[in-house]
Amino acid sequence: MRRGTFVRWGVPIAAAAVIGAAIGAGPVIAAVSGDPVLPERSAEQLLADAVAATSKQAGPPPMSGTVQQTASLGLPALPQLGGGTTPLSLLSGSHEVKVWYGASDKLRVAMPTQLNETNLIVNGGQAWYWDSATNTATKLTIKEGARGPAHATPLPQETELTPQQLAQRLLASADEHTAVRVINTAEVAGRPVYQLVLAPKEESSLVQEIRIALDGETYVPLQVQVYAKGSAEPAYQVGFTQVTFTPPAAENFTFTPPAGAKVEERTIGLNDDDAKAEQRAEHARQVAGDVKVVGEGWSAVAVVPFSPADLAKAQQPGASEGEGDRAGDRGGQGGDPAALIDSVLKSATPVSGTWGSGKLIRTKLVTALLTDDGRLLVGAVTPEEITKAAGVK
Repeated sequence: MRRGTFVRWGVPIAAAAVIGAAIGAGPVIAAVSGDPVLPERSAEQLLADAVAATSKQAGPPPMSGTVQQTASLGLPALPQLGGGTTPLSLLSGSHEVKVWYGASDKLRVAMPTQLNETNLIVNGGQAWYWDSATNTATKLTIKEGARGPAHATPLPQETELTPQQLAQRLLASADEHTAVRVINTAEVAGRPVYQLVLAPKEESSLVQEIRIALDGETYVPLQVQVYAKGSAEPAYQVGFTQVTFTPPAAENFTFTPPAGAKVEERTIGLNDDDAKAEQRAEHARQVAGDVKVVGEGWSAVAVVPFSPADLAKAQQPGASEGEGDRAGDRGGQGGDPAALIDSVLKSATPVSGTWGSGKLIRTKLVTALLTDDGRLLVGAVTPEEITKAAGVK
């Protein structure tokens, strides 16, 4: 949860150049009857507007709001998590976070659950992580550390808690394999928005389209919806349910540990004095070096040496991106990773071919193959495409 992960919001200039070249002028779409009326913009103009809006300052304009993430991927019912957020927990149900953004060095993200709340507060050179469940306040020192491999699918990363973060990665990944267009205007969190649509050109992709809603005034992404083929409703979406583009009050970025709270100090990122951080960073480097990608564009399949034991370990709080204990491991609140993995694997289908044998897991958007010879293949592709990739040496 490094500061840079949360504040890199908006549309990168490189993405605009790549997509602009792919779409040309694009169709100009006006609001249809009943939709908000906004000035007409082509897809190319919208990208340029978004880049201009975000390049004037470091990050989006001051804002605050509530973000809701909902996933309906067709997975089996997952065991209840004890309040924590893990990559697997993002694949089922709804989750909510509250965001306050004052500037590149003023940020607060609150993740409330039924019984407790966690907060990340960044204020200038000071950062705190508060966990009400364990009554622990962690003072953070932020350093750059090793990153794990990026996802090769449209699924969220654990730190992609806002539509801006997910939109940034999706737009940066768009290339000649992507068709881009603009559809009718809409409304998100009470604000009129433009809708930019990305669609894969490959037939083997499970993704029908991705809709990115850009605020009609600021061009900040307010919602991202991922539609699977054959589905009328989004299989995954993250968006603001309430948003205000005014500077948040200063008290939102101040934090004093409550009386009686346990106070700790941690370094986020690579720290030679932290053996766990070093070990995890080294593991991330090894995994990144071992990743092989079969195919291109939306049909790309990531192949990495993996086992069920590795998968369970990867869900442990703080086990990603070499972030040390990520503010105290949250007392194991993320639920039992083994139970999560077992639940998913029970729905797996045994498959075999000239490449060997394994277990196939299919959701609306992503197919995964865990082979008996120790490989994990993941892609937003059909089962036929992923088993085909398994045969590529």
